[in-house]
Amino acid sequence: MSSGEKYSWGTTRRYNSYADWFAAFFGGRMQKVSINAGFTCPNRDGTLGYGGCTYCNNEAFIPGYCTPERSVTQQIEQGIEFHHRRYRRAKGYIAYFQAYTNTYAAIEKLSALYDEALNHPAVSGLVIGTRPDCVTGELLDRLAVMARDYFISVEYGIETVNDDTLRRINRGHDFATAVKAVEETAARGLNTGAHLIFGLPGDTRPSITESADIISSMPLTSLKIRQLQLVKGTLMARQYRQDPDAFDLYSLDEYLDLVISFTERLSPGIMIDRISGEAPPGLLDDPRNWQLRSNGIFNLFEKKLEERNTWQGRLCKTG
Repeated sequence: MSSGEKYSWGTTRRYNSYADWFAAFFGGRMQKVSINAGFTCPNRDGTLGYGGCTYCNNEAFIPGYCTPERSVTQQIEQGIEFHHRRYRRAKGYIAYFQAYTNTYAAIEKLSALYDEALNHPAVSGLVIGTRPDCVTGELLDRLAVMARDYFISVEYGIETVNDDTLRRINRGHDFATAVKAVEETAARGLNTGAHLIFGLPGDTRPSITESADIISSMPLTSLKIRQLQLVKGTLMARQYRQDPDAFDLYSLDEYLDLVISFTERLSPGIMIDRISGEAPPGLLDDPRNWQLRSNGIFNLFEKKLEERNTWQGRLCKTG
């Protein structure tokens, strides 16, 4: 797609906007309602290790109304009330199973939790955040059946394509595992998302830019990108204090340049859902202060694409 063409859902942005597609698909604004269903992670419970990934503190992105002491239905009700005060134009809601690994349980338990969310009259679908090493064919088959009647999306934390970096951050799986999970999910016709972090120790600016070629070859529906943020209580925050020279913490301008370089090489068929993260300031242990929320960063991203007369996929090497 060039800068002058339109996607089938009418957007004329210089990148393939997931938000625009989402609104066109549902015929109006839909709001995600986050859910903490009390899952853990194989990297925390001893199956693979303890302590989790070195950068991870789930409190940094889970809304306050999300507590596993409340049922899925109660969290949806409170989430709807919370978002109604902020987004009065929402046509409906998507239940977002967000905290930790939301496929890490027996299929009977998973089905019961997912069904409870879908039984809420205001909910039209699910977004399920998980790890690529925590899905089974049986579960994907179950989700494919659910997708006949509801919107279903599975989002995988890939984080990086670099196996050395994955080991360094104690991720517990390699990139080949992510490829397999994405391919098996997409093969069942499910919306398949991925999450990447830019700035992990071990990844360089050239390697991140070049990873767009690899990501473009995967059958992904959508992509979330965020900057590395140092969060209180994480091993990575402690590692930074011990050896700050081992980290490349981008300024806002440097980060936007990197995202644009990546976007230019990214397949225009992959929708961009997010380009930055936003942890609560009180949880950050980070020397940077960009003083912008995610929407403001997205606006700067679009402005820079326009100024440079460039667009998603301009330098894409795949078909």
